[in-house]
Amino acid sequence: MLNATRAQSVRTLALLAALLVMAPAARAMPAQAPAPAPLVPLTTGGEATLEADQQRQAGRIFYADGHVDVRYQNARLRADHVEYNSETQVLVATGHVQLDYMTQHVDADDARYELRTGRGTFHHVRGTFVLQRRPSPTLLISPNPVYFEAEEAERLDPNTYRIRKAWLTVCDPGRPVWKFYAPGATIRLQKSVHLEHGNFRVFSVPVLYLPYATFPAEKRRDSGFLIPEPGHTSQKGFVLSDAVYWAPRDWLDTTLGASYFSRRGWSQKGELRMRPWEHAQLDASYYGVIDRGLAQETGPAIKQGGHEAKLLFTSLLPGGWRAVADLDQLTSLTFRLAWSETFTQAVNSEVRNTAFLSNNFRGFSLNVAALSYKNYLSAAPQTSVTLRAAPEVRFSSVDQAFFRRLPVYFSFAAFTGAEHRDDSVTPFQTPDFVTRSEFAPTATLPLHFGDWFDLTPSFTFRSTYYGGQIQSGAFTGRGLYRNTEEFSLDARLPVLERVWGGDTKWKHVVEPDAVYRYVSGVNQFGRLVRFDEDETLTDTSEIEYGITQRLYRRTAAGGTEEFLTWRVAQKYFFDPTFGGALAPGQPNVFQTLSALTPFAFADLPRRFSPIVSDLRIEPGKHFDTQFILNYDPVRARMTAIGTLLKIKPWKESFLTLAHFSVLNLPLDPPVRPANFEQRSNQIRLLAGYGEPNRRGWNIEGGVSYDFTQQVYQNQIVQVSYNGSCCGIGFEYRRFSFGTIRNENQYSIVIRIANLGSFGSLRRREKVF
Repeated sequence: MLNATRAQSVRTLALLAALLVMAPAARAMPAQAPAPAPLVPLTTGGEATLEADQQRQAGRIFYADGHVDVRYQNARLRADHVEYNSETQVLVATGHVQLDYMTQHVDADDARYELRTGRGTFHHVRGTFVLQRRPSPTLLISPNPVYFEAEEAERLDPNTYRIRKAWLTVCDPGRPVWKFYAPGATIRLQKSVHLEHGNFRVFSVPVLYLPYATFPAEKRRDSGFLIPEPGHTSQKGFVLSDAVYWAPRDWLDTTLGASYFSRRGWSQKGELRMRPWEHAQLDASYYGVIDRGLAQETGPAIKQGGHEAKLLFTSLLPGGWRAVADLDQLTSLTFRLAWSETFTQAVNSEVRNTAFLSNNFRGFSLNVAALSYKNYLSAAPQTSVTLRAAPEVRFSSVDQAFFRRLPVYFSFAAFTGAEHRDDSVTPFQTPDFVTRSEFAPTATLPLHFGDWFDLTPSFTFRSTYYGGQIQSGAFTGRGLYRNTEEFSLDARLPVLERVWGGDTKWKHVVEPDAVYRYVSGVNQFGRLVRFDEDETLTDTSEIEYGITQRLYRRTAAGGTEEFLTWRVAQKYFFDPTFGGALAPGQPNVFQTLSALTPFAFADLPRRFSPIVSDLRIEPGKHFDTQFILNYDPVRARMTAIGTLLKIKPWKESFLTLAHFSVLNLPLDPPVRPANFEQRSNQIRLLAGYGEPNRRGWNIEGGVSYDFTQQVYQNQIVQVSYNGSCCGIGFEYRRFSFGTIRNENQYSIVIRIANLGSFGSLRRREKVF
């Protein structure tokens, strides 16, 4: 029922009755007094109210003038003059028309509006509406609403507008930096903004023409073609990329795209993401290049095309089972070096494939797997080592006590499988399936001598069967058994500690430890085919001793953190040849050596290992540092220096650094191994201020430098500025990988707040 709520238009029921009697006279001579309430209901959807300075009624037409304000449900319409037909339930408004509904606001010169359906037509329109977009690393988010102007706007329903001869922006409408002009556009609130024959203008200068363009206007995903991305590189020439995005279901989306390289050819790219059921995930990607070849000064072009495909599937299955498939298929290392988009991807020489089913129950673990590992040693000529274990079954248990009063814990590890090794450097190759089985039970007896001393002896018997072995440098199918006895004695000495401080408490803890290890029975180490680290087990008699210092901090607020950790350790070898396994004059990699430090140091028989220092400093969330030093007392020099640094010293600034300097070769070898440098000395640095989508200026720079070869392998510079409604960014990248790739890349991006972007910049790489 339409009600008059202003004081001058309120009448009593008696006055309403009198007016009904005088209705013929009122029609003969229209009165200017406010109109009475209508006699017919407006709609079944609720009650509408009208306020105005003056109102009158002529039949089924209600007239209102002066500050007219009509409210119905969540809609509010204001104007200078309104005519309402109670039969059709249509309002005709003129003069300073305003419509407000939820987050929508429309100004117009005149309007025709249906109260019941929310449909209407507005002329000379100015309006705003709010977009709710899902934050992402590539989208600039602004609190500004979308502003548009149009000659005509047709409201099809409460959330859909069809506008003609329009422009829209997210900027300040008084001084917009950019505008989208379109003869026709459809705005579907909480869904999309669709432009027809739109052109994008910056400071009124046309920049880009789009026959059709759709921008998501909600947090949900929307299918369609992506905006083309241009670019330029010194080796590939002009680059133009585009893709189509399809999201048919909430649990499925895919992206298919291609890139054109004016100097090289074209590429194909695809990505698939699925969440088919609860606790299940499938991600697949493909990138391939059809390459015309890298031009040479003399001779034919060198083709570097190929492809790489990846698949990751994880799922929880009934009965406590878990399934995982992590697959990677690469045609060549040259392809990865030449076409990877980031330095981290390009320099990764490993290809891993893993598929397994696992089940952990009552302290036991059962795994059925197929594994492969390929490591490219060089790209030209291409050499590699391939290891494969398929199929393989592993069964193991954690330490368990079978005797209630006897503190003896038992565990075991067992596996059987078919192994394969292919080494193109030696060259050496085994049959596709070589049997390997192992069973290793362990008994552990923890002994506690009060609160100050712990002693834990452990005994392991390991029996391994191989379906083949190495004889005279070649593989033979003659079986081989390896039976080893292993013993370790872990001594935890008394811990020293001291606490001091006022509001902020400090605690210094010193933890000395010593471990004796003994392994016997490997004997024929040179006959074992190295399928994985299990074959690096050697005879040994050694003691490892070290000191770990920890510094804890507890603030007045009650938070506790491990501020500093510093461990210094060394090994003494009673058997300097490791049962004859050590090969003089070359680096040797054994389990006992790599357990202390990842840097190879044993080229000759020795009793003392390098002294390994590992210092970690983590004061709060803004600093994460690690310093690694290996000092070799035999050579009386540092053999390895490593620094890992990740800090945020001030506001939005950041710095990440990784530096390693390693001595690779023996001091005086008779013959230096091929493909080895005497010292490896490389640094990677990434520093900057801000984030790509942060308001204001943002800058990022990075470098990867090889001190030994005196060459910059990678350089990155990103500079961007983001305002309240848009942003612009520039990027320069350089890759230097010898004759395979020596390339400069240039990119630009224009970010449109809440809508999208033209072009793209690479995401920030992780140094470590």
